[in-house]
Parts: sequence; C-alpha cells; structure tokens
Amino acid sequence: MKVVATSPGSPGGRGARTSGAKAAAYPAYLAGKLGGAVVSLFAVLVTSFFLFRIIPGDPVKAMTRGMPTSAEQLDTLRRQFGLDLPLWRQFTEYCSGALTGDLGMSYQFRAPVGELIAQKLPATLLLTGVAVVIYSALGLWLGTRSAWRHGGLGDRLNTGVALTLWSVPSFWLGLLLIITFSVGIGPVPGMFPTGGMESGGTSGAAYVLDVAHHMVLPVLTLVAVGYAQTLLVMRSSLLDEMGGDYLTTARAKGLRDDDVRRRHAVPNALLPTVTMVFINLGHVAAGSILVETVFSWPGLGGLFYQALSVPDLPLVQGLFVVFAGAMILMNLLADLLYPLLDPRVGR
Repeated sequence: MKVVATSPGSPGGRGARTSGAKAAAYPAYLAGKLGGAVVSLFAVLVTSFFLFRIIPGDPVKAMTRGMPTSAEQLDTLRRQFGLDLPLWRQFTEYCSGALTGDLGMSYQFRAPVGELIAQKLPATLLLTGVAVVIYSALGLWLGTRSAWRHGGLGDRLNTGVALTLWSVPSFWLGLLLIITFSVGIGPVPGMFPTGGMESGGTSGAAYVLDVAHHMVLPVLTLVAVGYAQTLLVMRSSLLDEMGGDYLTTARAKGLRDDDVRRRHAVPNALLPTVTMVFINLGHVAAGSILVETVFSWPGLGGLFYQALSVPDLPLVQGLFVVFAGAMILMNLLADLLYPLLDPRVGR
C-alpha cells in the first residue's frame, strides 16, 4: 500500500496544525488563569492582614470594656493573642496558618475562626443561594425578552423598574419591607417576622415552613436588587448581538424567530452574563452583610458585623479571606467555562 505524505501546505497539514495549536493554546490559557487566581489569593491575604489593622481601636481594651482590668492583665492578653509580636512576625504567622487552613482564634468568642465560619455558613448559603437562583433566572428571562422586543412597552417598563431597583440601597429597601409587611402600615397588616431565622419550638415540616416564612422578606430584598443587574447586563449584551450578520443568515435559512433567538443570539450573548452570574455565586459565601444585619439573619454577614465592632482581627481577616476566596474561585470557574460557550476564547 502506498502511503502519501501530507505536505505542510495541504489542507490536511493545515488542519493538523490548527488542531495542534488549539490543543496547545488551552493549557496555556488554563495556566494563565490559575496563576492569576493564585496571585489574587496572595493579594487577598496581604490586604486582609494590613487593611483591618488600620481600624481605630484596641481589640484587647474593647474586649475588657466595662471590666476592671490592670495594665499587667492587658499585657498578658496581648501576649496571649500575639499582639505584642512585631508586625512582620504577625504577618508571617498569619500567612502560614491561612495556607494550612488555620485562620486563628477569635478574640471575642474564644473559639477557632474556622469553626465559627462553619457554624454560620449554612444560614448564609440558604438565604443567598435561594436569592441568587431566583434573581439570576428571572433576570436572564426578562433581559432576553426585553432586548428581543426592545422599544416596546414591556421593554420600557422592565428597564425602568430595573434601573430604579438597581439604584436602591438594599438595607433601605429591607427597612421599607419590614415597615410595610412586618410591622404593618395602613390597610396592610404585618404578615412576616421582623427578623431572625426561626421562631423556635418547631420541628419537621413545621420547622421548614417557619424558616421559609422568615426568609420571604430578606430573599425578596436580595432578589429585587439582584435581578435588576442581571436583566440590564443580559439586555445590553443581547442588543449588541442582534445586529450580527449570522442572525440574518439564520433567518434567511428559514429558522423561526424563537429558534434564532434561542439557538444563535442568546448563546453568543451569554459571556458577560455568565461572568456576572458566577460573581453572584461568589457572593453566596459572603451573603449580604447589610441585608443579614437588617433582618438579624444568623449568617456570615451578621458575624462580620459583630467582628468589626470589636475589632476582632482574626475573625474579620478570616471572613474577608473566605469572601474574597469565593469570588476568586467563581471567577476562575467562569474563565474555565468560557471556551465551552465560545471556542474562540482560549485560542
């Protein structure tokens, strides 16, 4: 059998070189993104250590406020918490501990920071996780419809409401909802709890319903602000795609308008929205500090507020690292997903 060699200029040679270049490009793209994530995480460690040390106040004096404490006892506490060490020594010990998963010991709770975060994390994941799923789906759906029928009454109404809600501070909206639907105003009776996660004394299905009842107002607050951002980004991205020649070609082939939107326009408009959705997923770990504080939700947001009031440096630093680390991880996952949505990315 005669074997014919493929010349470098032949179509087969060009195809082999193209597939080889793609195979070599993605690992480089992946390595660059992983390297960027590592550098960002190190920057977070540095920032979290030095940023919160410029907060005015002495943690030891704050912890002993209202108690008769001598100077010798204050010095003993500072040695116990390592506050008497030089700053560079505190920083190296903090970094070495963080890299091994040891986030230190809380000043005010006298418990490991990791355990405190683990105790409060489920409540935050429940509240913000439900909110992120709802407002991401709602924003994508309404943003797509508004862009595809831009200029119409529905588009103008959706955009106006979204712009209004996006500009409203979440804590202010939460207070309005408490006044209206918890306390009651005029003919509207108080229907929901003013705060907390549960009433207590319930179990089984009654407990689930009780938690869901407490979640209504904080979830509504997060959804009202979050869906607006998703809608506006999706609408803008889809409007940029609607003038593309490939959509005209798809229509010329006889595809229905719904198929053109679903199979061609929306997938190409998803990249900016995917980034934002993953950033919102990163916020699931952080929760919403202001919303959790307003509704007295027992999550990481309320814990962060308590830590800042001391200031409880190990707890504040640990929460900051967890919040920022979740954002970095979600951004990295979005970057790794891009080549699946658009093969041009990562070449």
